[in-house]
Amino acid sequence: MPTVILMDVSLSMTRPVSLDGSEEFQRKNLAVHGLNMLFEHMASNYRLEFTSLMAFSSLWELLVPFTRDYNALQEALGNLEDYDKTCVESALNGVSSVVQQEWGSACPCQVVLVTDGSLGIGKGSLRHSLQSLKHRADDKKFPLPFPFPTKMFIMSIANAEELQMTDAMNNLEELLHLSGGDGQIFTMEGPLCMKSVQAMFGRLIDHAYSPFHAVLHCGNLSSDVQVFPRPEPIVMDEEVDPMPRSVNPDLELVGFIEIADISSPPVISRHLVLPINVNKEVDEVGTGATDELEEEPSASQMAGKNPNFCVLLHGSLKVEGMVALVQLGPEWYGMLYSQADSKKKSNLMMSLFEPGAEPLPWLGKITHLGPISEAAENPYGEDDSKSPFPLQPSVKRSYAQNVTVWIKASGLQTDVQKILRNARKLPDKTQTFYKELNRLRKAALAFGFWELLKGVADLLERECTLLPDSAHPDAAFQLSHAAQQLKLASTGDSQYAAFDHNIAPMHTDFSS
Repeated sequence: MPTVILMDVSLSMTRPVSLDGSEEFQRKNLAVHGLNMLFEHMASNYRLEFTSLMAFSSLWELLVPFTRDYNALQEALGNLEDYDKTCVESALNGVSSVVQQEWGSACPCQVVLVTDGSLGIGKGSLRHSLQSLKHRADDKKFPLPFPFPTKMFIMSIANAEELQMTDAMNNLEELLHLSGGDGQIFTMEGPLCMKSVQAMFGRLIDHAYSPFHAVLHCGNLSSDVQVFPRPEPIVMDEEVDPMPRSVNPDLELVGFIEIADISSPPVISRHLVLPINVNKEVDEVGTGATDELEEEPSASQMAGKNPNFCVLLHGSLKVEGMVALVQLGPEWYGMLYSQADSKKKSNLMMSLFEPGAEPLPWLGKITHLGPISEAAENPYGEDDSKSPFPLQPSVKRSYAQNVTVWIKASGLQTDVQKILRNARKLPDKTQTFYKELNRLRKAALAFGFWELLKGVADLLERECTLLPDSAHPDAAFQLSHAAQQLKLASTGDSQYAAFDHNIAPMHTDFSS
């Protein structure tokens, strides 16, 4: 998940702060110290994170485009210049442009806004931007919410009491709400000093940038791994009392399956799985190792020369063309697989399925899967010429049936005209006439569309009166019979309006 650091370099950030009654620092110096702390943490624990640095006052500037080179980010922090007044709206427009240009609108992004809580003055201030939200033309809309999923963290180089003396805190809370509400405002606790800013950025690190360490188990084998990015807790909307569900740090492999059988399943997130670095020497086993700084470290690079189950698993999945099913928690599964980034390099990836015992319908319940050796005969055949998947559902799915749906009036009109066309060709089209009539009847009963049944009955009676003298006598009998049955069904009487009941052709002396 890429991160944009949005640094306020307006004049208000140059306000002095007295430290220990001796040396004076600016608020900007405190902000730079906190960001350096964040970059050092990410360089050690979030090496794969792409981070960008932007500065803003009344205008915005991209200082460092998205990179993994944290030395470049820290160097740019040391060369910040001071500018004029604060304009948050302009900066947010810049964030939107930079992120969409690099990642598009589907990639989630984290935005860390570092400011002293001064909202600016006059037109362009945050206060003015929020007050004018409802009076804007379509081409001048406020940039929030962003067109991509966002988590916004506001780092205030001020304490809560200072922000609450004005309406700054209320405006920052509204800004966070407009971004989607999935973020947090951090303020300094106690006096403005290096210790307070370290504590504040420490809370940000614990909340958003703490690595997710887990243990990968497979029988008697295990391996310490880091999952990147950190899996987020999810809430299932259909539950009566929805509770956040988190990935268990003990990941248990439950089996292996062919890539062709699992195909391209729907997933809620994808993550990189890296073995914990136990030896800094590089070994080219399992995946192609590389010495380039900007490249992602391979599994073998992270593991070093010590035997590591994670490297063994990665190489095996890659060679055999299989995926490993992994249990993430109670009735929650995912899969581990090898994904190639280039011709020389591949990574061990983990995709999370939707929670549930049957996340992939064509496999059935995960707990019902078992080893081939326990089957009476090889489900793949002696020469691997067949597959037991997809499983056929015991109940025919609704989308596989001929369901009548009227989205537009033209669809309903077409079905009624089809009945009338067959009515004019009775008795030759008797079977087709009743088939279409019963299809319309069932749909009308399902929708509670009683008026339709009475209307079609009136049309059939009218057709009966318009029959020519040369018409077959059976036609009049069938039309009258059908009209009477529809009128009875339109009353809602359970005797005549049963959904499973079909109107059968009337037996007459003219019927064959």
